[in-house]
Amino acid sequence: MIRKNGQTGLADYTEEHVRSLDWREHIRTRPGMYIGKLGDGTQYDDGIYVLLKEVVDNAVDEFLMGAGRRVLIQIDGPNVTVRDYGRGIPHGKLIECVAKINTGAKYDKGAFYRSVGLNGVGTKAVNALSEHFLVESYREGQVKRAEFKHGVLFKEYRPEPTKEPNGTLVRFSPDNEIFSKYQYRAEHVRERLWMYAFLNRGFKLLFNGEVIACDNGLADLLAKEVNDEALYPVIHVVSDEIEFAITHTANYGEEYLSFVNGQYTPDGGTHQAAFREGVLKAYREYFKKDFDPADARGGVVAAVLVRLHEPVFESQTKTKLGSTMVTPEGPPLRSWVVDYVRDMLEKHLHKNPDIAKAVQQKIQQNEHERKELAGIKKLAGERQKKANLHNKKLRDCRAHFNEPAAKQREETQLFITEGDSASGSMTKSRNPEVQAVFSLKGKPLNCYGLSRKIVYENEELNLLQHALGVETELDGLRYNQVIIATDADVDGMHIRLLLLTFFLQFYPELTRRGHLYILQTPLFRVRDKKTTHYCYSDPERQRAIAELGPHAEITRFKGLGEISPDELGGMIGRDIRLDQVQWPAAAHLKDVLRYYMGKNTPERRDDIVKNLIIEPADLAAEQGVHP
Repeated sequence: MIRKNGQTGLADYTEEHVRSLDWREHIRTRPGMYIGKLGDGTQYDDGIYVLLKEVVDNAVDEFLMGAGRRVLIQIDGPNVTVRDYGRGIPHGKLIECVAKINTGAKYDKGAFYRSVGLNGVGTKAVNALSEHFLVESYREGQVKRAEFKHGVLFKEYRPEPTKEPNGTLVRFSPDNEIFSKYQYRAEHVRERLWMYAFLNRGFKLLFNGEVIACDNGLADLLAKEVNDEALYPVIHVVSDEIEFAITHTANYGEEYLSFVNGQYTPDGGTHQAAFREGVLKAYREYFKKDFDPADARGGVVAAVLVRLHEPVFESQTKTKLGSTMVTPEGPPLRSWVVDYVRDMLEKHLHKNPDIAKAVQQKIQQNEHERKELAGIKKLAGERQKKANLHNKKLRDCRAHFNEPAAKQREETQLFITEGDSASGSMTKSRNPEVQAVFSLKGKPLNCYGLSRKIVYENEELNLLQHALGVETELDGLRYNQVIIATDADVDGMHIRLLLLTFFLQFYPELTRRGHLYILQTPLFRVRDKKTTHYCYSDPERQRAIAELGPHAEITRFKGLGEISPDELGGMIGRDIRLDQVQWPAAAHLKDVLRYYMGKNTPERRDDIVKNLIIEPADLAAEQGVHP
């Protein structure tokens, strides 16, 4: 209800409240619809990298049409330049292609029959969200230029003669009004460009002078992904429409990297589901045994790429494929992928009996472990009932007692806390509709190198697994965001690492799909009689002291239990600060877990001592001094 003219009632709603936004206003008003989260560049999927991707996608589309085998990417501070050597945008339509929504040649099957960008939005979003945007098109000895500011045409140039080869140059700077204090990180850019190289054999990308190229496609990607963990040589199958690479490792669960026309689809979709089905059918038919799906695919690591004429994604960010048909007139996508994968994989097993034997041994091992776990799981289930999970360990949210709307399901969060004090404070502070709290008792077990049965034998981990609603796969995951909320001290950091080890070892897809987060908790409270600042770093503390003066009261928080429920409510509400746990494709998970959580204590100790940095504020706090 809204108070209007001194009385409580409904707000006015008349014709004057109805607005129509032009393309530029709509993109700038709702940027998340077009590029996902904004961010400052610290995360791999922040919006500034999506802007880069939209431009590079056009260069890839030219390559797929056989019109350009290289692209130059230059990033200098906020300024991004992308130069491809494709056909160039037709000069008469240059302005429309970068500044008129739903306009482009990719609606035409003749000009672009395999493309990532089919919605006529990509480059327009880059233009609208850029402080400055320049486009140059080189065609048949002439160049046409146009400049924009905040998506508005600033200057259009007449075509001029040029000796430059055909292609398109785009230079842009993300708008500071939209992206606050952002910075491109070379490691995130490089990772994205390597993905383009893995998916497009023969395509050369030059990033600030560094050459990024690949000869063996998905085979190279998967080899980099599994490192030395593969139980047998990577199986690699290539055709014009489908390419896939697959192997088994000793790890648990399944890991997939799926792509459509060069677009990474971390949330999978119809092509990934069909690929998994094809793998299962191949193993069942080759070995003539009705394997349990979890046994057949347990430990599988695979990459699959399909090339479609008109892919349908579930959003503009294109993270999940929704297509059901190969083409509007063609066969169903599911049966097309299933049949191809089954046939090719079966043929490979017939030709390579050593690989077939290794696959069979891995499946048999999975089957043995599953049956061994059956008894343990039964006991664990009984123990779970005795522990009265929902009353003692988990304070669930109401979204799971009613049939939640899709939006409410997306908002569900589980906070994993340490100890009664923190969980009690968190429970009082939360939004009980969508926020749940799971309380840990002491430090969880270090799971590195242990088998899955330890999850069922260890009470804490077993109860956590049941709270999440997952066993071997994520299909039953009950919360969209799983948030590790530990204290900002040494013990809290240790518990965080132990939980990360648990999730990364047994549920790597939880991270792959973007469900795992770390809650940032404030280190200091700086306040006077009128103003309170919660500071998450020493620089923030220094700025707060400078604003409030030397007589400000400074408190160093040691744990969540010390923060009052009212204060904590704001920290886990609209102003919540979360760090998403990301595990990029082709990163060596096994090596990282071994180093940080293995039995190499002397190696870690020496490295810590060598690189130890003590923050002045932390040192002062440890000595009981308030600077």
